[in-house]
Amino acid sequence: MSFARKVWHLLVGIKDALVLVFMLLFFSLLFAALSARPSADAVREGALLLRLEGTVVEEVAPADPFNLLLPSAAPTREYAARDLVRAIDAAAGDARIKVLALDLSTFLGGGQVHMLELAEALDRFRKTGKPVMTYALAYADDALLLAAHSTEVWVDPMGGAVVRGPGGQNLYYGPALERLGINARVYRVGTYKSAVEPWELSGMSEPARQNSQELYSTLFARWQEDVAAARPRAQLTRAAQDVVALIQANGGDTSRAAIAAGLADKAGTLDEWGKRVAARAGTDPLDKAPGAFAHTTLDAWVAELGPEGPAASMMGSGPGRIGVITIAGEITDGDAGPGSAGAERIVTALDEALDDNLAGLVVRVDSPGGSVSGSEAIRRAVLRHKARGIPIAISMANIAASGGYWVATTGDRIFATPSTVTGSIGVFGVVPTFEDALARFGVTSDGVRTTPLSGQPDPIGGFTPAADALLQATVSSTYDRFLGLVADARGMDRQRADTLGQGRVWDGGTARQLGLVDQFGDLDDALAWVAGRAKLAEGAWAPVFLSQEQQGFGPVLASMMQPSQGARAIAPDMFAAIAAREGDQLDRALADVTRLLGRQGVQARCLECPATAPAPRTARNEAGGTLAMLRAFLTR
Repeated sequence: MSFARKVWHLLVGIKDALVLVFMLLFFSLLFAALSARPSADAVREGALLLRLEGTVVEEVAPADPFNLLLPSAAPTREYAARDLVRAIDAAAGDARIKVLALDLSTFLGGGQVHMLELAEALDRFRKTGKPVMTYALAYADDALLLAAHSTEVWVDPMGGAVVRGPGGQNLYYGPALERLGINARVYRVGTYKSAVEPWELSGMSEPARQNSQELYSTLFARWQEDVAAARPRAQLTRAAQDVVALIQANGGDTSRAAIAAGLADKAGTLDEWGKRVAARAGTDPLDKAPGAFAHTTLDAWVAELGPEGPAASMMGSGPGRIGVITIAGEITDGDAGPGSAGAERIVTALDEALDDNLAGLVVRVDSPGGSVSGSEAIRRAVLRHKARGIPIAISMANIAASGGYWVATTGDRIFATPSTVTGSIGVFGVVPTFEDALARFGVTSDGVRTTPLSGQPDPIGGFTPAADALLQATVSSTYDRFLGLVADARGMDRQRADTLGQGRVWDGGTARQLGLVDQFGDLDDALAWVAGRAKLAEGAWAPVFLSQEQQGFGPVLASMMQPSQGARAIAPDMFAAIAAREGDQLDRALADVTRLLGRQGVQARCLECPATAPAPRTARNEAGGTLAMLRAFLTR
């Protein structure tokens, strides 16, 4: 009885603790909602302040309410590239906006295609005679590209600029898996399909190295061309290849080195930069803090602009609507997203639009691929629209490779940019088995079989030759189907498709020369082409973005947890900005192990493709406590 009484008291204590946690959570949220600053954030005359505190993406992912509540997981915001471009273009023609103030203190970057789109928008803004004034503590490649298109570039005296260039290291687990006795059984087709190499090798194969070197050299050359054209006095070769001598020549002062290399114009604090902006935009009568200036925030500006295209209520009520479906992030079989390409969610959105009498469809792809079954499901959903006789265009953003190109085979015309990464036509599968590892501890398996496939696949006892042959045949037949889709879509024979395939990755310019892409252009160019094919008069059509609104408490919590407009996020210094990549390696290692153990089905995914932006850092060991346990319980 004494033991039972103790168990009962323990259960009652747990119950009381959970009730207390929920009560504290409820009243904390209620207090935050009642005490939050009213968003009197209206459009005002002065500057348009773009304080980019995160990454630029194709499609913004919904906020994770539990991450927002964890104190050690600082919110990292995502900005849709198209929203930023639209905001800048609208500000260029609005008399209330005198200057564009670009604060890149906590900017984490984005894909090169998106950066070039923003740079072009900044050029259009400057052509109106209005200045673009940029500030940051530590400039890296993406920030430098935007800064090059500014009127004035300010760098903090404690900061500087660094030209990294694309590329870096991948992690390879072959020797570690061998030492642990784990057999990563790899099934692939494609000489250049290097996504499986981390599980087999200790370093890059020569074909993979050659392909990556060519790709990254081309992307870096385009970055240099754009920066040099926008900022002719920039000494890019010196800053990129002789950075140590550059810093030493300036007495170890990294901010002076940035100015000497022509990457920045003036060293000054954030407050000093703000005073400079105030000289053009005017002072803020409501804010007397040092460096304050009259401004309109991005959120207020976008809110006044309203949603792009017709409202959702107008769908299905007349001609002239061109659907836009976005495939952003890794393609999976589920309903993940937005921001992740959950095939189930995307297929549902496409099928629901079948009754909307769309005049055409643009498929916007910014994905390195992923699940073959998910890619095929999306492809078939697009074909259901194509069967109605409407024109279909593919618009490639930063990446449209592997499974992303699988989907692109549905298009009547494929648009890309010279900096787009595409191709990677190849497939693979990886299945781990543990017979050698468990045998070291005396764990073996035995039994009877009626066929060579009885009890297969067996991760404990290993695979039979018949199981190995079946899995490789599955991958090979999938690759053969991939080649057929490419050959039919691009009007070439299978041999030519195989030559361009083999998992090789191409930049957009080369892909166009090889016939994998039809023409250069962005999303607007693809929309205009579809409108022309649908015989829609200019001004008589509008895009309709097919997506599902975020549900639940995520948006509410995100709005409450966003920093107030007057708050300034702490910017990382030069050392922290560089060292942050080391922590990302651990995140990648954990993600790779999760992928190895949890991946299902044949994959068409591109490892060689550059990441469009750093993944938001999430709390790991430090994210413990009641909220972390609560999240684990509720999301199980």
